[in-house]
Amino acid sequence: MQITDIHAHVFPDPIAGKASGSIGAFYQMPVRLEGTVGQLLEKEQEAGIGHACIHSVALAPHYVDSINRFIADTVKQHPDRLTGFGAIHPDCEDIPGLIREIKGMGLKGLKIHPDMQRFALDSPAAMEMFAAIEGELPIIIHTGDPRFEYSNPRRMKKVLDAFPKLVCVCAHLGGWSEWDDASKMLTGYENVYVDTSSSLYALNPEEARRLIRCHSRERVLFGADYPMWVPSEELERFYRLELTEGEEEQILCLNAKNLLNEN
Repeated sequence: MQITDIHAHVFPDPIAGKASGSIGAFYQMPVRLEGTVGQLLEKEQEAGIGHACIHSVALAPHYVDSINRFIADTVKQHPDRLTGFGAIHPDCEDIPGLIREIKGMGLKGLKIHPDMQRFALDSPAAMEMFAAIEGELPIIIHTGDPRFEYSNPRRMKKVLDAFPKLVCVCAHLGGWSEWDDASKMLTGYENVYVDTSSSLYALNPEEARRLIRCHSRERVLFGADYPMWVPSEELERFYRLELTEGEEEQILCLNAKNLLNEN
């Protein structure tokens, strides 16, 4: 079984420290690692994780092109270890054209973080963006943060109801620090996954097990959220949940293959 980490942020070496530090400042939490590609590969190998999906967030539209070139170039250097998700922003011009460009670069999905990018998931611009994405590429969406209104599960549900064919990963078990709301609002959708990133540190095993089973074994992906957390430690937290072997295989391997059309 090849384990896939669906949620890893990486940055060019010269700016990795600053970028990782800004994530820590945003969440008012220490960032454990550097954010470089080399360190990610090293830490994933140490954990026994064979593959990772890498991405970064475009805080403004003018960052999108450089981020996507960096992600695409990085994947080309490590095609057996990495899959790339492109950056996108609802204020980008010609979003359908951008999606075609991202697909042409060999990237397999998209990533947004509404709280950092400062847009509401159900805003008119975002809904127009999702309309263009639906049926084209899967998208990883940061969801949940009680400090903001941008990405809460209630807004995410509006998006899912409006775009039933949108394939997406609602990160952080559907809603960071809003896990119960997410478990009530974001379940039962055919094309919707959640990942375990930045969640298992805050939930006891019984709570995490309940939430995972609420979303169902077919809809959960493993994510370590590098550089916030150490992949080996996140994997240890996952195994401490004492899920069944079948559940573990689905979450660590099979669901990612399905999302990325690698079956």
